[in-house]
Amino acid sequence: MSDTSLITSSEPGTGFGRISLRTLVPIRWVAIAGQASTVLIVHYGLGYRLPLFSALTVIASSALLNIVLILLRQAAARLGERDAALCLGYDILQLGLLLYLTGGLYNPFSTLILAPVTVAATILSRRPVIALSILAIATISVLALWHLPLPWRIEPLVFPPELVLGIWLSLVLATMFIGGYTWSVAQEARRLRDAVAETQLALAREQRVSAVGALAAAAAHELGSPLATIAVVAKELVRELPEESPHAEDAALLLSQSDRCRRILAELSHQPEQDGGSPFTRLPISALVEAAGALHLDQGVKLIFATAGQPGPEEPLVRRSPEIMHGLNNLIQNAVQFARREISVTTFWDGTTVTVEIADDGPGFPLHLLGRLGEPYISTRAGAANHMGLGIFIAQSLLERSGASVVFDNLPEGGARVVISWNRANLEMVEKTLPPVATAHV
Repeated sequence: MSDTSLITSSEPGTGFGRISLRTLVPIRWVAIAGQASTVLIVHYGLGYRLPLFSALTVIASSALLNIVLILLRQAAARLGERDAALCLGYDILQLGLLLYLTGGLYNPFSTLILAPVTVAATILSRRPVIALSILAIATISVLALWHLPLPWRIEPLVFPPELVLGIWLSLVLATMFIGGYTWSVAQEARRLRDAVAETQLALAREQRVSAVGALAAAAAHELGSPLATIAVVAKELVRELPEESPHAEDAALLLSQSDRCRRILAELSHQPEQDGGSPFTRLPISALVEAAGALHLDQGVKLIFATAGQPGPEEPLVRRSPEIMHGLNNLIQNAVQFARREISVTTFWDGTTVTVEIADDGPGFPLHLLGRLGEPYISTRAGAANHMGLGIFIAQSLLERSGASVVFDNLPEGGARVVISWNRANLEMVEKTLPPVATAHV
């Protein structure tokens, strides 16, 4: 009698493997053929009189289960953890019943009852492994007390109770040891696999960030000269056009926007080390947040800044870091583009954590994109088809360089919410940990 073996297919990002029916079903047919051939050889070839009809009926139940799996599921489907545990539990009961018909623990094939537990320990989490181990021990205990006699061609042998107790104890201990040890080894392998996968994802993300950073530095460098020319021409237009000219307002707007672009490029080229001793480079976190959103106060929506710090800890003082400023600015700008009436920017802090929450009353993030926000070239919301999808990616990358974690979700009443959190100690020391950014010539 041979027991069912299972081959698993691991999936990245999940703690446990999933079993492919394309593998499971053929393996179960092999097990069924092995059990049937063993029973027939022992009965007809060796002359041991087994309860043939009952034994073949038990084996046929496994064949029926295989047929049901084929009919109810596609061949390429994969079983989840619950279904895999049920299949392995069935294997234990089926083999236990077959052993009951053929001598119980006296049957030399009784050790095969350890196989489903061993397989479960390699692919399932702790709880189903413990449940299957208990089921296997209960089956072993029942077989030690109740079973049909082992068929013999001569006078039946009488086994002393001490031998039965020893077989029972060895199988129980083997079940616990093999199950526990195999699960521990498999769990360590899963952790190593997940760590390798996370490392690969982090490296890939860093490569994308570096590529975008290099592109941004090059763009800032190349844009400096033409932007200076535009600013000079805009100043000439503003000075020479009369106030009643219909183009005077457009010229003034062109000048203000060119000045804004120059300020942005100047902040990008700002080196934190250059003003390390200045008392004006460190300011309260709420003031830093308001400064990051100041450019969007007149964009047609109400921008509300609020603080919610605990009474005890003082408000943290943070360096005016370009990474934090531009990251917050991009997220607030994204909210402004999609808000209907208002945006709330709330700053929380306590002794260990600093959090900034940006919420708007717009359409919110599409549910199918929530898990992918932060990837480059993903347009985050409806109506953003003309955007490259780099705003969220750049903002998250810049903020994560400062030690922040960024979470995107939707409000229950509608609208999008972005939560940025820092460890307070890391945030207050951020100027010592950030590498210098590339210099852009303006």
